[in-house]
Amino acid sequence: MAEIILLHSAQGLRPGVLGAAEALREGGHVVRTPDYYDGEVFDDLESGLRKRDTIGFEELGRRWRAIGEQARGPVVFAGFSLGGFGAQVLAATHPLARGALLYHGCAAVPEVSDRGWPVTVPMQLHYAEGDPWVDADDVRSLRTELGPIFACFIYPGNVHLFADPDLPGYSAESASLMWKRSRDFISLV
Repeated sequence: MAEIILLHSAQGLRPGVLGAAEALREGGHVVRTPDYYDGEVFDDLESGLRKRDTIGFEELGRRWRAIGEQARGPVVFAGFSLGGFGAQVLAATHPLARGALLYHGCAAVPEVSDRGWPVTVPMQLHYAEGDPWVDADDVRSLRTELGPIFACFIYPGNVHLFADPDLPGYSAESASLMWKRSRDFISLV
């Protein structure tokens, strides 16, 4: 059993994130879904990005670190898009991190840590092949820098948050496979 901290996207702590937590709990894991957006939820990405910009990345970093401080033991940090960036920051820097699950986005290691990536923290990345928010250079950089502790799964389509059943472009088949692969990953860390 693992502790998982699952961070929401720029659209806030939507019902789809809570559903994702349930999918991860199927493996018997403890999953927490903290809200770092002051309770605000957005149906469209543009409004969510305005909220992100209003908060600012410095404050988001502070909020993510405060969330990380609540970890009770070894933890897997997971997140959707913007939350994936937060999860990546925490996984790279938190002493109790045991894994990173990134959904629909990633960043090159220098963007999240000036100390490099810890060799004890494997990473799994999931995204749609035509996702306009995923930078292929960042994916290549992670593959090169992390080597065997990096796994990348690419799904059909061009939708950014394809695993959220309440958003356009939801793919039940891809989401189901993503959750299975995520549970398998968690069982190994």
